[in-house]
Amino acid sequence: MHNGGVPTTLSATEVMEPDLDEQVAEDHPWVVIVWNDPINLMSYVTYVLQKLFGYSLEKATELMLDVHEKGRAVVANGSREQAEMHVFRLHEHGLWATMQHDE
Repeated sequence: MHNGGVPTTLSATEVMEPDLDEQVAEDHPWVVIVWNDPINLMSYVTYVLQKLFGYSLEKATELMLDVHEKGRAVVANGSREQAEMHVFRLHEHGLWATMQHDE
């Protein structure tokens, strides 16, 4: 009797055991970078950094000046999930932000 090409018997499948001697890659933290843009005012960038990260006026101003003068500033670090959330929130506030592995 034809069964449409479906095998009628099961065969053993080889399961590959993990090599326990393999070096586990170290999980480097992620950094969140705010980039300079021609749209946002320096005072607004300072405000957003205070609002989202709880930075003091002095710290937020220092980071904003790095963005303005150097073109970018690392504003936060942490797990990938934390970095993704920070980038998302910065984008919601109109800032250009990315994330990358801290090396």
